[in-house]
Amino acid sequence: QVQLVESGGGLVQPGGSLRLSCAASGITFSIYAMGWYRQAPGKQRELVATITSGQRTNYADSVKGRFTISRDNVENTVYLQMNSLKPEDTAVYYCNARHQYMATISYWGQGTQVTVSS
Repeated sequence: QVQLVESGGGLVQPGGSLRLSCAASGITFSIYAMGWYRQAPGKQRELVATITSGQRTNYADSVKGRFTISRDNVENTVYLQMNSLKPEDTAVYYCNARHQYMATISYWGQGTQVTVSS
């Protein structure tokens, strides 16, 4: 059974930082590209950042220079370090695992709420 369990969300003031974690089980983690997506109320889900098994990263323009995605292939965990948070970063953040050779195989976590507010 595949599980992606996110943690680390919460309420933070503008300018603050949070670190999200996503622990994966039930998959061969090293052959999955991992990503973080987010969905704000009334908006579509959007890509935040992705990282391949070879550590190649990609970021949405809105988070470049503020967010950093990383992965630990021993702990089967992907992280999202979020700095200089803005109110517009408020959303539910979802972890995604996508098979690098069969892109139709994709899994989602349950999401974790991030709220940036004073």
